Order: sequence, then C-alpha cells, then structure tokens
Amino acid sequence: MGRLDGRTVLITGAARGIGAACARRLAADGARLVLADLDPGVEKVAAELEQLAVRADVTRRQDIERMVDEPYRRWGRLDVLFNNAGVIRLQPMLDVTEEEWDRVMTVNLRAVFFVLQAVSRRMLQQGLMPGSELRGKLIQTASIASYRGGNHLLTPYSASKAGVVSLTRSAAQALAGERITSNCVCPGAVETAMWEQIDQEWGALEGLGAGEAWKRRIRGIPLGRPERPEDVANVVAFLAGPDSDYMTGQALNVDGGLVMGN
Repeated sequence: MGRLDGRTVLITGAARGIGAACARRLAADGARLVLADLDPGVEKVAAELEQLAVRADVTRRQDIERMVDEPYRRWGRLDVLFNNAGVIRLQPMLDVTEEEWDRVMTVNLRAVFFVLQAVSRRMLQQGLMPGSELRGKLIQTASIASYRGGNHLLTPYSASKAGVVSLTRSAAQALAGERITSNCVCPGAVETAMWEQIDQEWGALEGLGAGEAWKRRIRGIPLGRPERPEDVANVVAFLAGPDSDYMTGQALNVDGGLVMGN
C-alpha cells in the first residue's frame, strides 16, 4: 500500500517543474490527484498519471472555485492542497514597475491566499481523514529567497515568498483548532524551466554567457549538486502523508544546505 492511498490532493502549477514532479511522486504513493494549471501541458501530465486535469488561472475567482469544486464533485472531499503556482522576473530593484510588482504579487501571494482560503472553507465542512486526527493539510511553495535576501534582482519575488511564509503561519494558527495543518517548503536552486528563465534574464543584465548565472548559483551548495524537482517532491510527499500530522506552521528548507553554507 502507498503512504497516500485514499488521500485526495489538489496541486496548482502542476504542468511542469516542481508541480509536475510532486504529481508523479504523490501518484506513485497512491494519492488521487487534481492537477491544475493555466499551461495546457497539465493535461499531458494528468494523462501520463491517469489523474484529473483542470485548466485554471489561479488569479481568477471563478477558476479557483471551479478548481476546488473538482475533488469534491469527484470524491466528496479534499485532503491535501499543494499551493504551488508561481512566477518570477529578474530586474534591478530600481527598475521594477508597478505593473511588474503587481503581476508577481498577484500570482505568488494574492492567489496563494485566495486558493488557501477557498480550500480551507471547504475542508472545515468535511470529516477527518481516514486514520487521522486531521481534516486536511495545506502545503505552500515558498523559497529560501523569502528570508535569505541578498539579491536585489529578485525583490518582488523575494517579498512575495516572504509573504507566503507569513501566510502559512497565519493559516496554521487560525486552523489548528479545526484540525487543519499548514506548512510550506522553501526550495533553493532547482533545475527547472524557471531557473532557465532566471539564467537568461540574469545573464542579459550582467553580460554573462548562457549557463553562467546558474553555475554561479550552484557553486556554493554544500551537498555538491544542483537541486532537482524530485528533491522537493520527496518533502512534499512527507508533508502530505501521515508522518507529518503533528507539524504545523513550519517552513522547511529543501536546498542542499545552501542557506547553511552561506
């Protein structure tokens, strides 16, 4: 039997990167998944895993409601939310426009809050998960950038992820008495399409060749290799499963020791 047999999970930002890796890991552990993304690639991931796909824009209230309805319509409950959708843009701090600030905050923080809120309201109406003292679990994707700082090129992104950590802890406090936990993962330098974008934008700003910014970033990782999406998925699987039932309000670094090493 899988560790997540019988548990229903909603993953946002599931079309690629960390979201897709988590979908594969949680499916292998027996979870029933609703995979949501604006990217049509989510349908390919869902077909591969024989799970459900929902095309949704997490910045739109109607899409959030439709997305959250899906597991309840199919299975009558939702046990775990992995609130993962996010965007990034590298710019010097003094060049950030109101429009760009709002874009990053809308996806990375505002949408995370309203998805969490919509799911929490539904979880409050359901019974305990089988074999558990909990009604449900909320998991957010933050980042070591939320508190590490030090790179003004990531100012809106870092601020938004700091907000996610704060939101995670607020939700943990508000919902603990209702038997709902809230935790977040803080990845480091992960080999994903997002980091390919960072490498290109960082390189353009500082006149670096392709791959040079990435090499700079991973050089100081104490464990000696770049982070893979599967490294994050392993921790998300733990948070989604029964072994973490007594944890709430935590921000877990999954970074190969990068913060420790700097």
